[in-house]
Amino acid sequence: MFGNILGYLSKDLGIDLGTANTLIYSRGQGVVVNEPSVVAVNVRNGQILAVGHDAKAMLGKTPPHVQVTRPLQRGIIADFEVTEKMLRYFFEKLHRESSAFIPRPRVIVGVPLDVTEVERKAVGDAVLSAGARDVHLVEEPIAAAIGAGMPISDPVGNMIIDIGGGTSEIAVISLNGVVTAKSIAVAGDELNRNIMQYARDVFNLLLGEKVAEEIKINVGSAAEVTEKLETSMRGRDLLSGLPREITVNDAQIREALGRSVRTIVDHVKSILEVTPPELVADIYRRGIILTGGGALLRGIDRAISQGTGLPVRLTDDPLTSVVRGTGLLLEDRMLLHDVELPLAEVMR
Repeated sequence: MFGNILGYLSKDLGIDLGTANTLIYSRGQGVVVNEPSVVAVNVRNGQILAVGHDAKAMLGKTPPHVQVTRPLQRGIIADFEVTEKMLRYFFEKLHRESSAFIPRPRVIVGVPLDVTEVERKAVGDAVLSAGARDVHLVEEPIAAAIGAGMPISDPVGNMIIDIGGGTSEIAVISLNGVVTAKSIAVAGDELNRNIMQYARDVFNLLLGEKVAEEIKINVGSAAEVTEKLETSMRGRDLLSGLPREITVNDAQIREALGRSVRTIVDHVKSILEVTPPELVADIYRRGIILTGGGALLRGIDRAISQGTGLPVRLTDDPLTSVVRGTGLLLEDRMLLHDVELPLAEVMR
């Protein structure tokens, strides 16, 4: 009975626990948290100094006793304790203005395709330790497809590509299940590293990850753009050791990103090669849906379309597709029962 009271006072939540960003959907309110999955910790006493945007602003600018960490790598928990504290911070922040004296929400979490049972248990335990009373895990491509409005319950082929921060997940879905799929470690973070490596090789310039990400957002593209784009690239000259600034354009950054874009296209083609022909016929007719923050890279839809010969389109607000899908599952218990992953190993 006490658990029911806590459930009534708490808000049911859907979480996209991503490598780059954590998004939380609150039932009845929509997306209420959209912050970087970054935590600043004082290593002297273990105190959490900042979470989300505030912590990301500290990247590369901290004294030795302050460590800025990303507790999730490739969508998988790399630091259990910090992940738990980050989630607890978000839970408490959401419940401050409500009547819930102890936040005990029911939570649905999106997890990567190739997550192991041990990693699955770590996610469930972290969410429960952070204050949830009940947790359900759903594969991210399933949640993203639901959030994109795809008819995953029908006997038709739905192909979705979710390009996140740590991984790109390519899946063909039919009848509430993943038929063929692949998860690759080529996504937003890898694109940032491509720019950093290009700056080092071509300009002898050492860039920080944050600067590389800004360059990707400002002028990055996967296919030719109609208008020429330019931005400044600031870093440390590897020869002189002094700060230096140069101007780069979209063609140079497109060259830097080219190999990773081709890798994504090649893996999409490899999934199509092992997909049953009836589902391929559906995909040819219906096209491929792109979601995830990485889908915002200019021309990525055209690059995949040119490589596969299939129509490709971005879903509305691709960054929030997964978390919106978990939000819809909060309202549909029957569909949740069909698509959730088994959690026998996680303590309830």
